Amino acid sequence: MSLPPLPPIRPLDHLAECGAVGDPALVLKHRTLSHGELRERVAALAAWLQHYLPEPGARVASWAAKGELTCLLPLAAARAGLVHVPINPLLKHAQVAHIMADSGTQMLLGTRARLDSLGPNDCPADCLLRDEAEVWAAVEELDQSLPPSDRSPGELCAILYTSGSTGRPKGVMLSHANLWLGAESVAHYLAMAADDITLSVLPLSFDYGQNQLFSTWFAGGCVVPLDYLFPRDVVKACAKYGVTTLAAVPPLWVQLAELDWPPEAKAPLRRLTNSGGALTVDLVRDLRRIFSQARVFPMYGLTEAFRSTFLDPGLVDSHPTSMGRAIPFAEIIVIADSGEVAGPDEEGELVHCGPLVAQGYWQDARRTAERFKPAPAASEYGGIAVWSGDRVRRDADGLLYFVGRRDAMIKSAGNRISPQEIEEAALATGLVAEAAALGIPDERLGHAVHLVVRAAGSSGDAAIELPKQLAKELPNFMQPKAIHWRDAMPLNPNGKIDRTALAREIAA
Repeated sequence: MSLPPLPPIRPLDHLAECGAVGDPALVLKHRTLSHGELRERVAALAAWLQHYLPEPGARVASWAAKGELTCLLPLAAARAGLVHVPINPLLKHAQVAHIMADSGTQMLLGTRARLDSLGPNDCPADCLLRDEAEVWAAVEELDQSLPPSDRSPGELCAILYTSGSTGRPKGVMLSHANLWLGAESVAHYLAMAADDITLSVLPLSFDYGQNQLFSTWFAGGCVVPLDYLFPRDVVKACAKYGVTTLAAVPPLWVQLAELDWPPEAKAPLRRLTNSGGALTVDLVRDLRRIFSQARVFPMYGLTEAFRSTFLDPGLVDSHPTSMGRAIPFAEIIVIADSGEVAGPDEEGELVHCGPLVAQGYWQDARRTAERFKPAPAASEYGGIAVWSGDRVRRDADGLLYFVGRRDAMIKSAGNRISPQEIEEAALATGLVAEAAALGIPDERLGHAVHLVVRAAGSSGDAAIELPKQLAKELPNFMQPKAIHWRDAMPLNPNGKIDRTALAREIAA
C-alpha cells in the first residue's frame, strides 16, 4: 500500500501563527497569553536572541522550570535561526556542563540559582549567561520583533539530549521538518481541536513533553505548563483548568491511578496518552475504569524518530498489550534476524523510516552510524532509517507487539529473557504496583534475574506470596534469584524508572 504524500512543511516558528488571535494559548501563573500575544512574544524574543547571537545555527540552551520563557523559546530560537538545546531542570551542574560543552552552547538562559551553581570550568568560553527573570525586561527594552521565518525544512532546529542514564548524554539533532511533522501527526491522530486544553506535566527537554506544546498549538489549543511536586497536584490542575488532554509515562500513570479523582477533575478529559514505556493490562483497565469518558492512546516512540506507533483507542480493550500501528508520516518495518522483512508473528528489529527520522547524533559520527543506517529495500520512503534495537513482532492484522530491547534482554544460563515478561507477571499478581526486572552479573549464570518491586497496598504477606505466584506463572529459568522491595522507585529525569541506578545499587 502506497504511503500518502507529505503535507506542506513550514518552519517550526509558524506554530505561533496557527491559533485564532483571541483564543487562549498559554496559561501562566499570573496571566494567560492569547494566541495573538503568543505571536507577539515569540517575535520579540526572537529579535532579542538574534541581536545577541547573530550567527545562524548558534546554540542557545535553557535550564529552567516550565514558564513563559521555556515554552516560547523553541519557537523563538527557530525564528532567529538558532538551534535550541533544552536542558532538563532536574539535571545537576556536571551533566549540564557536559551538554553545554558537547553542543557548544553560546547562550544559556536559566534561573539565577542554577546559573550560580556552575563553576568557572562548566561553561564554554564566551558563553553568555542570562537570568530568565531579566530576559523579558531586556526583550522589552530592545523593542524589536522578527516576522515569521522562511527557514528550510531540513535546517537544524534543536538538539535534544537523552537522559544519560546509560552513559554520557548524546544529542539528537532535529530539523524543522521533524518537529513540524511531529506536531501535525500527533494533532491529527489525537483529533485535537482549538478548544483543547493540554496539561503539560512532562519535561520540555523530553521529545514527548515538548510535543505537548507543538501539537496543541498546531491545533490552535491551549497549554497549561505544570511542574508538579506530588501526583495530587496533577489532579488539582485537571479540575482547576478543565484539562482535556493528559500525557504521562507509566510510573506517573501508576501513581495517578492510585488517587481519587473527583468528577470535576476527570469529566473534562477527552484523551490520555502514554509513551516512554508500556502500559500493563491491569493499568489499562484501571485507566478505562477511572476515566470511562476518555480515549486512551498507548504510544511507542524513540527520540531518534520522535514517535513511531499508536494504538487506536477502539482496540485498547481487545488488544491492551499492542503497540498499534505506524503514526502518520512514519513507516515501520520489522526486520528478522535473516535480514529480510519478518513474517506475521515473527520476531525482528523495529526499523523506523520516513521524514520523522532525526539527523543523527550531534558531533558523534560513530554512534550515528550505529543507529542511523540506510532504510531496508522494502521501504517506500527510502533514505536513512533508525534501526531501533527494539525487538517486536507484527500479527496477521498488522498490529505490533513489543518483545524487548536488544540491549536490555537478560541472558541467563543460555536463555534470552525479556524483562517485560517478568515484570508483567509480577504486576499481574496484584501484589506489586511497580516492577523492574534486571540482569545482574553472575559467575555461574552469566546474568541472574533480580526483580525490584514496590508493593501495592500494605499487605504484609506480599513478600511471601509473590515468589509463590511467580513460581506458578514463570518457567524456572525466569524465576528471580532475588526480589528487592522498595518504598519508591528511583526515576530518571524523564520520569521513567531508572534501571541503571537500580542495577548499580544491586550490583554494588
